[in-house]
Amino acid sequence: MLLVTGASGHLGSLIHAGLVDRGLSPVAGTRTPDRFGLLGRAMDFDDPAVLDLSGVRVLVLVSAGYGEDDLVTARHDRVITAAEQQGVEHVVYTSLTAAGDHLAFALAHRWTERRLRDSRLSWTILRNGLYAELFGQLAAPGAGAIRAPFGTGALAAVARQDLADVAVRVAAQPRAHRNRTYELAGPAALTAAELANALGVPYQPVSLAEQRAALAGAELLPFQPAMLMSIFSATAAGFLGGTDSDLADLLPRPPRAALPIAMAAAR
Repeated sequence: MLLVTGASGHLGSLIHAGLVDRGLSPVAGTRTPDRFGLLGRAMDFDDPAVLDLSGVRVLVLVSAGYGEDDLVTARHDRVITAAEQQGVEHVVYTSLTAAGDHLAFALAHRWTERRLRDSRLSWTILRNGLYAELFGQLAAPGAGAIRAPFGTGALAAVARQDLADVAVRVAAQPRAHRNRTYELAGPAALTAAELANALGVPYQPVSLAEQRAALAGAELLPFQPAMLMSIFSATAAGFLGGTDSDLADLLPRPPRAALPIAMAAAR
């Protein structure tokens, strides 16, 4: 049996749907199992009593990265411990690209990778690049211009669907990817200026201080501004533009272009 955690989320739902399309009848682990009918199973990372992995052979662990590091690592530890105790054979984990070590949310991913390597499970680590959809949202025009602190830096953004398609392939044939780590950056690096040009608006870079002040007035959870600021600063500093990736080798077709996806998300 296959089970996908976070199946109600953006990435998890795409992975689950892809496995369904393959006729594999994956179970959807989620806090809202009713929407999946017979394929739904209640799952709450914050409640060990609701971590039923009985009968699961392959677990797709979609990162529960929505929280402070200690919360996320505790969630992932509970799931991996339950997998060890309940007979799961293989875990496919959606991690973060190695280039993202400068990002404020990298620590929980690296901790989870280490926890998996130290476990008695077999595993595959998918080091996902940042989404093209996210880049479009962060660089969305306001008042007729893109005003963001990306400088001249580029981001090797990747389509969320491409990452889901890779996860589906790996989960469907886990033995072929046993104890492998894959880097999944986008095929081309995209700048805010290129996005602005495609949208027909000017790009007006702002400072990190200006962006931080703008975030202070937004309705964000306490940990979110640091995460977002780290994306801006790491991109501007040139750390996220590398396109050396396993993505094309793991897809049955060329990777999707990031620019049209970012444009759609920015509108």
